[in-house]
Amino acid sequence: MDFAALKAEIIEESKKLGIDKVGFTTAEPFEYMLESLKEQHAKGHTVGFEHPVLEERIYPDRIFDNPQAILSIALAYPSKMTEKAERVRGERRGNFSRASWGTDYHVILRERMDRLIAFIQEKMPDARFKPMVDTGELIDTVVAQRARLGFIGRNGLLITREFGSYVYLGEIITDIPFPADEPGVFGCGECTRCVDFCPTGAILGNGQLNPNICLSYQTQTKGYMPEEYRQKIGHVIYGCDICQQVCPYNRGMDHHLHPEMEPEPASVTPVLQPMLTISNREFKEQFGHLAGSWRGKKPLQRNAVIALANYRDRTAIPELLRMIEQDPRPVLRGTAAWAIAEIVREPNPEMLAFFSERLIIETDEETKAEMEKAYLKMLEIQKTD
Repeated sequence: MDFAALKAEIIEESKKLGIDKVGFTTAEPFEYMLESLKEQHAKGHTVGFEHPVLEERIYPDRIFDNPQAILSIALAYPSKMTEKAERVRGERRGNFSRASWGTDYHVILRERMDRLIAFIQEKMPDARFKPMVDTGELIDTVVAQRARLGFIGRNGLLITREFGSYVYLGEIITDIPFPADEPGVFGCGECTRCVDFCPTGAILGNGQLNPNICLSYQTQTKGYMPEEYRQKIGHVIYGCDICQQVCPYNRGMDHHLHPEMEPEPASVTPVLQPMLTISNREFKEQFGHLAGSWRGKKPLQRNAVIALANYRDRTAIPELLRMIEQDPRPVLRGTAAWAIAEIVREPNPEMLAFFSERLIIETDEETKAEMEKAYLKMLEIQKTD
């Protein structure tokens, strides 16, 4: 079998299948990443979303019998909306980050990879494959850089010449010994815009970040969001695009190549107040197809409460009071209390009496602490008026 010729056929077929870039690398270990991963672990720069077995992230032969090559694929996604939701006076909307626009990219990538594997198997029926998207053992960006799709920038994202960093990545391990491409070469030069503009200092500038303080991660947590991040997320209810928006390689990048990636304005810029009372069925219908729905309803509702506070939306106060009184979830009760203290400028006696009563009733200690802090803040506001 002429594997170089087969590789050329695969590259040509990938274009027909809607794959924007494909690269090939060996299945040799990624040993040069070992010390870096150990260092990140030692510093506590992990959040639990990573694959837990370090060796399986480094050695392809730990997860695949006799691996010979890895194919890395990239699909470009849009960075601008062609249509925007209708603006209604007084109606506040939140935002999903661009990587969560359209149909969940895991679904799209798997479908493309399955079709590519089917094409290769027509040529080599006995070949074996292991496709992975995001949650696999290998590190997508590291594989993609070695397969010459691009280079890992200072912000840890893969940057391509054609599409900037607005790409979804996946890879396929196989026992076919394809010729390898040359690795991508670092291209950030002296630029540090992503480091300089990161609101929390999460980007370390060497391709690593501290994910614990990354705003994208903070929007995906299920407990209380630490107070120091609440104002920083602004009106975003999932993800963060800042390091991509300021990157020079992304200037002018906006590719609309895949219809299923096109954002639905009502879903990716949702009206915030209805999210506070949305049912499970309604949540699934409106957001279930988005990658940003994977953590469920509660984190997005919590973030919607924070976004309303950041808007200083007084019309949300009645619903926030209802949440404090009736919502069975402590995190939402406490976050609603914080939000009211952020919004209210002249707390009246009835409001203060309500908080005083809820403090007596509340049984969750962390939530009680949030409520007490909000109550004291309003008392302080009252004293200064």
